[in-house]
Amino acid sequence: MTVPKTGGVGRVRPGAPGRPRWRAQAPVVAAVALGGGTGAAARYAASLWWPTQTGGFPWTTLGVNVVGCAVIGVFMVVVTEVGSAHRLVRPFFGTGVLGGFTTFSTYAVDSRSLFAGGRVPTGLAYLAATPLAALTAVWLAAWATRRVLKWRQT
Repeated sequence: MTVPKTGGVGRVRPGAPGRPRWRAQAPVVAAVALGGGTGAAARYAASLWWPTQTGGFPWTTLGVNVVGCAVIGVFMVVVTEVGSAHRLVRPFFGTGVLGGFTTFSTYAVDSRSLFAGGRVPTGLAYLAATPLAALTAVWLAAWATRRVLKWRQT
């Protein structure tokens, strides 16, 4: 099929830009979705194994977020500094599984519940402790992973 040189009604544009791009991204979207479902199921399982009492400190959410951040610290060092991984590993595990496992929305709801229950100091402590602990976990896990990998190479 040839493309007319002049514009007008019925003009065919070469290669509709949306379709090829979508087809290229479809496996990535599927990997994120499958990983997200897996991570969310794991988070739900954690809440069943370690339930938070009504009005209690949300230790489960804090623990899940810190563990998820530590795992992402290890994972990113391994996939970026050790070797190459399949192109769908990072979307599946990093974005999907760990994104579904960690939970900012539950963190926000837990914070709101603490404030609504009149536990303002605890709510403020939780608001500050979660990102501080999560960022510390990422940093420590990445640092420890690099140390272990360096030690194994010697």
